Amino acid sequence: MNVLKLAAFSQNGQGGNPAGVAFYDVMPSDEEMLRIAKEVGYSETAFLVKQADSWRVRYFAPELEVPFCGHATIALGVALGERFGDGEYKLVLNNSAITVRAEKSERGYSSTLQSPETHSEDAPQEFVDEVLAGFHLTRDQLDPVFPIRFASGGAKHLILVAKDRQTLTDMQYDFDKVRVLMMDKNLITISLIWQASDDVFHSRNAFASGGVYEDPATGAAAAALAGYLRDIGWNGKNEFTIIQGEDMGVPSRLVVKFGPQVGESVAVSGETRYIEA
Repeated sequence: MNVLKLAAFSQNGQGGNPAGVAFYDVMPSDEEMLRIAKEVGYSETAFLVKQADSWRVRYFAPELEVPFCGHATIALGVALGERFGDGEYKLVLNNSAITVRAEKSERGYSSTLQSPETHSEDAPQEFVDEVLAGFHLTRDQLDPVFPIRFASGGAKHLILVAKDRQTLTDMQYDFDKVRVLMMDKNLITISLIWQASDDVFHSRNAFASGGVYEDPATGAAAAALAGYLRDIGWNGKNEFTIIQGEDMGVPSRLVVKFGPQVGESVAVSGETRYIEA
């Protein structure tokens, strides 16, 4: 098994979210990709096959296939850049077509993905109450300025915005209970967010649906957050940074940029480092 191992959205050469990247001549079976993803043990592994002027990509977590994974896309962008040079690469996913741009940086390569289109909608109150109970949270701990919504930028997430940073520090949840809730609504992560300023957010992302307690960096959730902020008429900047993974001891940095048009693609950028075998 020849799987590249990279950590996407690293910060100053440290941290980042590990992802596997595997190149094939023909896409393996679903069972084989799931087996490899479990063996690799990262939150996602990306599988790539060349198709004319694009790359067919599928993403597998240890427990399921996901429609889009941001950090694995950043990682595969770096792998493509190192193999084939700087530039923009077309990616064909299960439900959409996107691009990733690879650029040589001071620490090697960095990359920028353009997400699928974004969408958000209010989450049902009863469901939210069950999630909050699973996280041992109350509505009083959430910032009322930010409505609780489902948000998507290629994969579906639940956005919860806390009033203070301590709520993120104290995050604990009932894994089995929350996993069932997430699977019921096809959620990839539950994003617990805190706004530090008009261009900096801190985030923790529960990924129980994929068999992983928490992600240290989540590019798909970053794109979904940007679409959500645009949808609710947020007055902050259209380019912001997400700091994630700090509470795990895995510092990660995601740079997000979005335009004014509701639903349009979001740019998410980050550095990547190789993981030593």
